Amino acid sequence: MPELPEVETVRQGLNHVTLAKKILGGDVLLTRTIAHPLSAEDFLAGLKGTAITEWHRRGKYLLASVIDAHSASSAGWLGVHLRMTGQLLWVDQEQPLEKHTRVRLFFQGGHELRFVDQRTFGQMWWVQPGTPPEEVITGLQKLGLDPFSDDFSVEYLTKQLHQRKRSIKTVLLDQATVAGLGNIYADEALFLSGIKPTTVASSLTVEQIERLRTAIIQVLENSIAAGGTTFSNFLNVQGVNGNYGGIAWVYNRTSQPCRVCNTPILRLKLVGRSAHFCPECQH
Repeated sequence: MPELPEVETVRQGLNHVTLAKKILGGDVLLTRTIAHPLSAEDFLAGLKGTAITEWHRRGKYLLASVIDAHSASSAGWLGVHLRMTGQLLWVDQEQPLEKHTRVRLFFQGGHELRFVDQRTFGQMWWVQPGTPPEEVITGLQKLGLDPFSDDFSVEYLTKQLHQRKRSIKTVLLDQATVAGLGNIYADEALFLSGIKPTTVASSLTVEQIERLRTAIIQVLENSIAAGGTTFSNFLNVQGVNGNYGGIAWVYNRTSQPCRVCNTPILRLKLVGRSAHFCPECQH
């Protein structure tokens, strides 16, 4: 599943290619991809004749503010969640359709934005003007702080973790704790902070939490700089793979030597999710 760095990479790419171009129409090839409005026709009608002013990210959600291309008045929001296998691709309209194309938005100039989604869990929303996005995209209401928020402090993280009796890896995957963090970067951050994934969250010291906060931000910044990770099928808007996988500390490196101490990396299961760690560097 794309995590914060992958979604941020997509957001940055979309802001380079889609802004201020009029949306001429579109085509919904899989109606259940549209979460709101209830009909695909209303979704397309709401976006036709609009232009995107900016793409934003909240956790793993993408939100585009749109305006009427003629009057410049607000035309609401376009929301996207990639879920497990979603991709947003910016392509020439004449390019043959990818096998799992679900939604197409046609832009002025002969380009289109395609939502490609093999597993079909991804969703798109058009939120009417005057309606806050979180009223329609209700998952936004449940998000904790973004790691890049000024409010993502040691104090915030300490309060969150000291209330939880589960393993730290499991708690970090809860989007109500850290918005956007997922399996890959939770493993990476725990390695950099020297914390074993099975450690009970409430038992962490303030010093450990300080290291963890720093590590979370560091691994996310490094992955964004590398264009994200391609362990499954992540592509940026130009169809290019991310590069972070080649420099990962522990994730997907079971039995390979630790990059610090050469001890073989171990893998275990925690609440149905894999956790990778170094038994020597993490305690």
